[in-house]
Amino acid sequence: MIDSQKLFDSAPAPLMALDRELKYVAANQAYLNATSLRREDIIGRNVFEVLPQDTRPSDPDGTRILRESLERVLTRRMTDVVPMVAQPISRATQSGPVLEERFWTYSHEPLLDASGNVAFILQQAVDVTDLRSTDLAKWAREDGREGFSLDQLAPLMARMSTVQENNEKLEHERRYLRQLLETLPGVVAVLRGPDFVFEMVNENYLPFVGFRNIVGLPLLQVRPELKDPKNKGVYNLFERVFHQGESISMRAFKINLRKKESDPLQELFLDFDYRPIRLPGGPVLAVLVYGQDVTSRVLAEAQVRHYQEHLEELVRERTRALEESEAERRKTEAQLRQSQKMEAVGKLTGGVAHDFNNLLQVIAGNLQLLQRDLVGNERALSRVQTATRAVDRGAKLASQLLSFARRQPLQPLVVNVSKLVRGMDDLLRRTLGEEVELETSTHKELWNTALDPNQFENVIINLAVNARDAMNGSGKLTIEVGNAVLDEHYCRLHPEVLPGQYVLLAVSDTGGGMTPEVMERAFEPFFTTKPEGRGTGLGLSMVYGFVKQSGGHIKLYSELGHGTTIKLYMPRAVEAESQDAQVVTGPIQGGTETILVVEDDAEVRATVVEMVSELGYRVLKAVDAASALVILQSGVPIEMVFTDVVMPGPVRSPELARQARELHPDIEVLFTSGYTENAIVHGGRLDAGVQLLSKPYSREELARKLRQLLDGRQQKLAVRGPTRAAPAPTPPPVSVRTPAPAAASRRLRVLLVEDDEDVRSSACELMDLLGHEVLSVTSAEEARGAMAASGFDVLFTDVTLPGASGVDLAREVTERKTGMKVILASGHGNVALPKGDAPLEGVVVLPKPYSLPQIQAALEQAVSLP
Repeated sequence: MIDSQKLFDSAPAPLMALDRELKYVAANQAYLNATSLRREDIIGRNVFEVLPQDTRPSDPDGTRILRESLERVLTRRMTDVVPMVAQPISRATQSGPVLEERFWTYSHEPLLDASGNVAFILQQAVDVTDLRSTDLAKWAREDGREGFSLDQLAPLMARMSTVQENNEKLEHERRYLRQLLETLPGVVAVLRGPDFVFEMVNENYLPFVGFRNIVGLPLLQVRPELKDPKNKGVYNLFERVFHQGESISMRAFKINLRKKESDPLQELFLDFDYRPIRLPGGPVLAVLVYGQDVTSRVLAEAQVRHYQEHLEELVRERTRALEESEAERRKTEAQLRQSQKMEAVGKLTGGVAHDFNNLLQVIAGNLQLLQRDLVGNERALSRVQTATRAVDRGAKLASQLLSFARRQPLQPLVVNVSKLVRGMDDLLRRTLGEEVELETSTHKELWNTALDPNQFENVIINLAVNARDAMNGSGKLTIEVGNAVLDEHYCRLHPEVLPGQYVLLAVSDTGGGMTPEVMERAFEPFFTTKPEGRGTGLGLSMVYGFVKQSGGHIKLYSELGHGTTIKLYMPRAVEAESQDAQVVTGPIQGGTETILVVEDDAEVRATVVEMVSELGYRVLKAVDAASALVILQSGVPIEMVFTDVVMPGPVRSPELARQARELHPDIEVLFTSGYTENAIVHGGRLDAGVQLLSKPYSREELARKLRQLLDGRQQKLAVRGPTRAAPAPTPPPVSVRTPAPAAASRRLRVLLVEDDEDVRSSACELMDLLGHEVLSVTSAEEARGAMAASGFDVLFTDVTLPGASGVDLAREVTERKTGMKVILASGHGNVALPKGDAPLEGVVVLPKPYSLPQIQAALEQAVSLP
């Protein structure tokens, strides 16, 4: 018996199979070789996620054409072909992956299941890139043909014929090949015989000959100027190609041509290729010409070179004028390059930290939830705790990355650095060990400065640990605090610094010092001179980022054999010293308030909702700010909005917070994010009045933050009393055709039919709040299937649906007299039926937009109908 799998794998043509969701289920080796893909990387993935996307303008519709062909197979259950389409492939090179543009012909054949539906789609691909470029000689060489003649073009055309339509005539294929030539961006011509008679030209060639009909004319009759000595023997190049079989390529070649017979000679610059067309082993029959007019580009490049040369001369003159300050200039340029490099690396690390924190939040939240389920299983608890400690280290790493990237949301207070350093004395001595002598020197009349005290303590610890390691655990560490003034001269040497008054913190050690090369890279993230496993290389980069984000300046002094000094200059603050912020401690507590969780990441949202629910709170959830506003506008009592900072959609999180406070003046808003960007942090500082819980956070941190804000809310309400909420807009009345309803007294099974995802999500959420069981579908056809499989008390359908309308669906239900009640949701107010339609008796019409009370009233009216 022949193994079909082996036949499939060994087939010479590229073959692959997709399921109904256009995901790979199989691919033979020829397909993998042609596309440079690996089977394990594509099986189970959507074909349009795998294939590289070509953003170049040469054929922007390639992906669309391929998708439409596959959709036609699924719809019509018939074979479909794509004559030619651009689809790049990614080739691995020594310098990295390179996107290579290729052209393909596809044949898509449906594989039907027992019921006659499309189960799989089999694709056969043919690489026709060489046909598109009309490089027949290359095609002949690659296919190993000998003795190539025009009569042998029939198999090639047959190959094209099997892709587009079986048994097409050869003339049709010639017209198709001509169309391919017309798609080329440059000029194409075929000149036959030793007199170079024009046999074929594309439309792009015609402007160069005054749109004359030149087919059948010899080259010199059309272009007599080619014999002009100024054209450097261009005609001789044709003869070399024809008589010697050479292929000639010229770039930016200067030539003098007349576009019309009556025109004067015009100087042009062309890129062109002359290639012989011959049968394998036979003489040259014709010359293929392919070229492009690059005159504009060449002239522009010449103008740029002229400006560059002129600029270089100006630079040389300016350099001579600045010879006396050459050393200062070089130093300034070096500092500027370093600053730009650090800024670029900072943007990169900030983005990495954002995604990293989201991943850590999912891991940390699930570990904490799992820990509660493993009480009594010491072995499993030990493993969970080990994983939790790794998450903590990852969170610290992300925090350091954000600090370096200047994306850490700071909460600055006006502080006295002397008090802060003296308060850290015991901690520093324990950190440094007994072998390191610690000396601190502070100024009695020290100025205040505005900084985040918690982050600044981390800065001092990082500097102390680096100094201890530089001294190999033994030596002297000196911390000096004082006032400093940076003048105009200093700031000219350091362009990133503004002149003015600063508070200075200097940390000096007696270690071995740094080389100039190490000093240049000292603040780069992940750069370290410590042995592997002894450091992450983020300590000094975190210090650098914090100082810059706080508006300060950092200066490094070091000399081999004489130790290192790092000086931090923090801007002076004229305000009085702030009171210490109160820190919430003690056991964690939950509550019974209602919290709206707004998070677009499904995994993060599921974890957060479970954590908040376990604390006893009632939780509502929304996937974006627009969905959250629908819930807020419904009138449901909500005490807090807990929202991610960065979310998709037109409504940004600060706007959600503003509208939430307009709708519910007493509501609390708590933001969370792994990377705040510029949404709630400006100038490196958290906006006034904004509450932020940075990702990743623990269950304890979440519980304490929620309780802190909700307790504060209760205290404010106790002092001033609850604030009346802004009046909601008066909704349009619910239209009914029956007497006043009685209240619904039981849990209803509701079938919701709505094709708008946002409306469907919010309607499900609102009816869930009312205690009803809801199944949502997107079309009348899906609704019919759901009703056939299960019974429902109420059909709640939109009027406008894809396919059959909601009105048709409602009429079907009422005519069957199954006892199911019907609510029609209409965006046209009370007018739900088209003109001329018979009225629907016993149907409740609910105008859009609707709120929670309106849904409740409509349900009550519906269940009261006879």
